[in-house]
Amino acid sequence: MQGVIDGVTYEIPQHVAVIMDGNGRWAKKRLMPRGFGHRQGGKALEQACEDIWHLGVKYFTVYAFSTENWKRSVEEVTGIMNILRNYLKTAAERCNRENMRMRVIGDRQVLDADIQSEILRVEEATKANTGLQFTVAINYGGRDEIRRAMTRIAKEVEEGSLRAEEITDQVIAAHLDTWELPDPDLLIRTSGEERISNFLLWQLAYSEFYFTDVLWPDFDRKCFIDAIRYYNSRDRRYGGVKGEKKK
Repeated sequence: MQGVIDGVTYEIPQHVAVIMDGNGRWAKKRLMPRGFGHRQGGKALEQACEDIWHLGVKYFTVYAFSTENWKRSVEEVTGIMNILRNYLKTAAERCNRENMRMRVIGDRQVLDADIQSEILRVEEATKANTGLQFTVAINYGGRDEIRRAMTRIAKEVEEGSLRAEEITDQVIAAHLDTWELPDPDLLIRTSGEERISNFLLWQLAYSEFYFTDVLWPDFDRKCFIDAIRYYNSRDRRYGGVKGEKKK
C-alpha cells in the first residue's frame, strides 16, 4: 500500500515488528537505574503506536519481554512487570479512544494472575476496534511458540482430527500465536544489535530487517520514516527473480 509522508510517496509496510532494545543503556548513559530506562521505553511505545498509525502502518508488533528475560535480576524483572501492570490499567481506555486493538502473544500462563486477568480484559474490550492492530509479545520466545504449536498439532493428529500428511505451512501458521496476523514486512531492531533474539522465527522468513544504533527511548517518528525509506530501497523477491511479483 502506498502512502504520502512529508510530501513523498512511499510503499508502506503493512506490518512492522520491533525489538525494542536499549532501555537499560539509555538509562546508564544518564546515570540512572535500568528501571528508569524501561519506564521511558514504555512512554516511547505509546508515542510509537500513534506515529506508526499516522504513517499508514496497519499492524504493529513489539517484543516487550522474552522467555529469556526471566534471567535478569529480580529487581529488574519486578520493575518491568509493574510497568506492564500500570500500562494495562489504562490500556483499554486509551486503545478505545484511538480505535486500536491490542493483543498479547506468548505463554501467559506463568505470568501473575492479576496480569493475566488484565490482559484478557484489555483484549476483550478492544477486540472490535478497527484501527492499529497492536500486538505485544510478553513471555514470548519463537522456539517456545513453535513448540507449543507443534504440541497442539500432535494432539490433533493423535485424536484423529488431523492427518500427518495434511500438515502444511498454512496449518502450522494457524496454530501459532500470530494466527490472526499477516507476517511482518519489516523488522526493526534498535540499539545497534543485529540479531532477532528468538523473535517471530517462523513469521520473519521473508521480512526486511532494519538495524539502527538509536536506543529505543529515542526512537521517534523520524526514525520510523528512516526505516520506511530503507524498506523502500529493498527489492522484495520472496525467492523469485528480480522484477517478479510474489504470487
